[in-house]
Amino acid sequence: MPAPARGEEAGSPLRVAVIGAGPAGVYASDILLRQLREKGADLGLGERARIDLFEKLPVPFGLVRYGVAPDHPSIKYIAGALEKTLDNPEIHLYADVEFGKDVNLDDLLERYDVVLFATGAVDDRPLEIAGHELDGVHGAAHFVEWYDGYPDADQDWPLDARQVAVIGGGNVAMDVSRILMRRADDLLGTDIPDNVYQGIQGNQARELHMFIRRGPAQAKFSVQELRELEKLPGVQIVIDEEDFDLDQETIDRAGADKLTRQMLEELFTIREMAEDMAEDGGVDFEGNPADRRFYMHFYRMPAAIIGQDGKVTGIRAEKTKVTPEGTMEETSQYEEYPVQAVYHAIGYKPAEVPGIPYDFAGYTLSNVHGRVTTAPEGQDGRPIDRLYATGWAKRGPVGLIGSTKSDALETIGNMLDDLAASPTRGRFAKDRDDDSIDRFLADKGIQPIDFAGWKRVDAYERAEGAKAGREHIKVIDPDQLRQLAHGE
Repeated sequence: MPAPARGEEAGSPLRVAVIGAGPAGVYASDILLRQLREKGADLGLGERARIDLFEKLPVPFGLVRYGVAPDHPSIKYIAGALEKTLDNPEIHLYADVEFGKDVNLDDLLERYDVVLFATGAVDDRPLEIAGHELDGVHGAAHFVEWYDGYPDADQDWPLDARQVAVIGGGNVAMDVSRILMRRADDLLGTDIPDNVYQGIQGNQARELHMFIRRGPAQAKFSVQELRELEKLPGVQIVIDEEDFDLDQETIDRAGADKLTRQMLEELFTIREMAEDMAEDGGVDFEGNPADRRFYMHFYRMPAAIIGQDGKVTGIRAEKTKVTPEGTMEETSQYEEYPVQAVYHAIGYKPAEVPGIPYDFAGYTLSNVHGRVTTAPEGQDGRPIDRLYATGWAKRGPVGLIGSTKSDALETIGNMLDDLAASPTRGRFAKDRDDDSIDRFLADKGIQPIDFAGWKRVDAYERAEGAKAGREHIKVIDPDQLRQLAHGE
């Protein structure tokens, strides 16, 4: 296949639209630019690209800003690395621009060679047990939106339940549980919004029950999450020692995977801490009297939420058995616990995208190895030219933030291979004017927020934090975010 002329290579950089300016979209943008510099010339694609990131929220960073618990400052340092990537003349931020509303697929395909979807997730998977509709049942995603100050989230959250249940055995369940058990003053060193601080000050929760369907060896917690649980002031951890009576085959299987082995070792550390806390009369990790109890129930599958007069009054859980391979078996043995609120963290549902096929079984955009397809994998779908997916939109809501890098490497690799194999070396867009998208948005009366606008928001939040002796205080009102970004 003949290579394009040098003038085409040098004068016509690839034009890429990325939908979503969270970690997945930003990592993919960085990897694309790196891959072009390394092998773009050999592929006949050139070494340059113009990448425009479209974000529906007024500010970037998605999951890092709005999906990570405020007591995770070490993880939020990732925002600094993402910000450095955005501060690149080849990457342009268009925040406060929503795909499917402000721009559609045809608008983008006219102006960009490819479109990459990194749309993330904002909704919970449905809880399908009896009583899920009762007042007092909450999806974790909406609670996370509240305590992270998501634009348009409710300003207030009901925290009047003294006994609460959390369903789930992963990091989101642990985040939710930890926030429900924390004292408000423990969060003063974070970016917690003022309304959330005031809400947690009035939190009545004194007893929390976490229900995990399988055993300690099959839990999905990260070691960091468990270590943060171990250091909750005023909280006694309570476990059932029988839950840790594991057979040798189960231990051997867990030990074969490094991360699982480390997680299980940390859980055994928590078991020992729980024993000491109980023996010392109900104390926290520092030996101080505990006024809250955190119960971890393994091998317990919630079967129904109990209610009266439309409100939660309890939860019924079925005991389970788990084979060394991780297969769960029901036992028809039930226990009931009095609670007045239930939070379910059983997984996110990545967003559907207007006009893009969706895999309702896998909770992803229909794709094969990052190539968007007309039907889910295994259903005879065909790739749709010029459309790609990465992050949760590609693989579903699993993995840590860093997992998006491996996703992006695969997707970007396939994208570049496809572009290199095309007769035009990927130059599909008819309108290649750098100002085209700006004129289009201006004609519709849309004022996007660029990287400079984000920096104005960030500077204001840091200044407000400094007044209170904190690193920064998050602005939550979307109109205020827009005014700050536009310098009004």
